[in-house]
Amino acid sequence: MPIITAQEFKVRRNTLVKQLEPNSIVLVSTSAVSYRNSDVEYPYRADSYFHYLSGFNEPESILMIETFEHGQTYDYTLFCREKNHDEEMWSGERVGVSVAIQQYQANQAYPIECFDQLCVKRLLRKSNIYICLEQNHAFEQRVLDMLGDLDYQHRCCLLPLNPILDEMRLFKSVSEIQCIKKAIDITAKAHMCAMEASHSHVMEYQLAATLHYQFNQQGCEPAYGTIVAGGERACILHYVANNQMIKSGDLVLIDAGCEYQYYASDVTRTFPVNGLFSVEQKILYQLVLDAQHAAIAAVQVGHSCIEPHRVAVRTLTSGLVQLGLLKGDVNTLIQHQAYMRFYMHGTSHWLGLDVHDVGQYEINENDRPFEAGMVLTIEPGLYIAKNDQNVAEKWRGIAIRIEDNILVTDQGPEVLTAHIIKEIDEIESLMSDANKHL
Repeated sequence: MPIITAQEFKVRRNTLVKQLEPNSIVLVSTSAVSYRNSDVEYPYRADSYFHYLSGFNEPESILMIETFEHGQTYDYTLFCREKNHDEEMWSGERVGVSVAIQQYQANQAYPIECFDQLCVKRLLRKSNIYICLEQNHAFEQRVLDMLGDLDYQHRCCLLPLNPILDEMRLFKSVSEIQCIKKAIDITAKAHMCAMEASHSHVMEYQLAATLHYQFNQQGCEPAYGTIVAGGERACILHYVANNQMIKSGDLVLIDAGCEYQYYASDVTRTFPVNGLFSVEQKILYQLVLDAQHAAIAAVQVGHSCIEPHRVAVRTLTSGLVQLGLLKGDVNTLIQHQAYMRFYMHGTSHWLGLDVHDVGQYEINENDRPFEAGMVLTIEPGLYIAKNDQNVAEKWRGIAIRIEDNILVTDQGPEVLTAHIIKEIDEIESLMSDANKHL
């Protein structure tokens, strides 16, 4: 059953309308169908902005919200594909215009073919038009062409919708958090199964298949390209080939999460393929874990959203100096970003309908403070290149990232992924038990 109800989508539209200029029109188009090759389609996924306001998930659809000169009343219109027996035989059942009104609470709905004609007529009566800029270039151009065709005496101001919706989407409702937690529960089982299935000489794609099987068993798809990287390949931050054998003694970095009812999880775990960390792997792993614990503790209401990164960088830099991988004063090294040789990405990003979800990190050129209802990742890492001749050979080719999903609450950070093991003794114990049954 859907967790996000039709009433919640209506509340979102109501909230949006209160922030619009009077006598305005909002236009949001969903994603187009994309093709893998020839006439083979990718699995369809509606645009996140469109879904956020409508819950309607068919292609070739546009929503329109009209406000008027006075009051907070508005009209909500859906344009969608009409029922078509012949087309539905090939590509599946369509909702159709009449059901779109009943099920999705539109004031009216029309076949998508009517959009241009009806939209131009309504634009003539409006002072402002809101669209999501830099989101769907074809649709943006379509709207600009409409504006160009209007009577030259009519002046309609084009305004960006993204900033309003981005701020709304940054704060998650109870239902949205339930969706994220469900995605995380499915992802948790997938990661644990992958750890248990690991052994020397396993192929990366075999572990990826284990993850995807668990996702698909629950009717979910990966929220992003799954990363299963053995050994030094984990130094490639967006490694998605997943086509190599993992050798005995290698660490495995798995960055994988599923999407449940459009809401993403995003989890990374690193573990030894044969179940036991080497001395060097254990030292670096514990350093990353310490950095992550410190960064999570910094997720407090009122703290700057950049504070977890600062804390993680300081912990990692101090540890690297102690290990001799960096030399010099910690403060000076941080100032000159010397740590970026081994840690070159940020520590956090927002999480929600998109795995790298929308929402500003700065307000008026200042780092924004955390507020309850935000969801983010905490994911420090260390990556020591195989060919880095400036470090001792024993450290080379070791790459580690640990990533959890955090809900900001007034009581402190809630680690939504806490049930996915990450302590060294927990990992070694789990994999030891799994290997006993091989």
